[in-house]
Amino acid sequence: MIRAITIEREFGCGGSKVASLVASRLSWRLWDEELTREIARLTNCTPQAVEQREWRTDARAYRILEDFLRGAFEGRLPPIDRLQLLDARRIAAVSEQAVVTAFSSGPSVIVGRGSDYFLRNRNDVFRVFVYGSRDCKIRRLIATGVPQDAAIKQVDTTDKHRAAFVARNLGLKWPNRCLYHAMFNTDAGESCVASLLLQCAKQFESDSEMAIDSSG
Repeated sequence: MIRAITIEREFGCGGSKVASLVASRLSWRLWDEELTREIARLTNCTPQAVEQREWRTDARAYRILEDFLRGAFEGRLPPIDRLQLLDARRIAAVSEQAVVTAFSSGPSVIVGRGSDYFLRNRNDVFRVFVYGSRDCKIRRLIATGVPQDAAIKQVDTTDKHRAAFVARNLGLKWPNRCLYHAMFNTDAGESCVASLLLQCAKQFESDSEMAIDSSG
């Protein structure tokens, strides 16, 4: 029986919406923003600080994080024992702990944060990657209110940062297609992809159960 579905995604392709639809249709718990909050709790930081540092490896992003923390504490950082400063390696380590917590919480849809990799050896997890064309991703961001120039820049740079983060901290190529049971193009629409994903997950579960029965 499938206990979790992990959804890794390209930036701007609507992966979070797909995950929300899947979780809603299954009545499962959704770990997306909640996963960021769990990472923040484990590192004694705010979710905003984690979001600023997630997937980034460059020194400028770290300086931004330090500036954010200094502002939050009225111009000076508290003693180090009261605040664990984030860097990319710490986020990578803590992310695994957060993903395990999410998985242990019960039937769940877990979005990104390395969940496909951290749960790769479990046969009760259905691992998915969703992607989209550059034009559709840009249009999707603009539709949410992001200015066109910013949307183009985000689509063209965010996944490069993500790939660099995964290569440096997990030693993997991103996306690592061998990790996934299925990949979907969200140009077809989030609702369509959610339906296809659920059909594939159901077939995956059925085939897995048949394999267990035949081996027994």
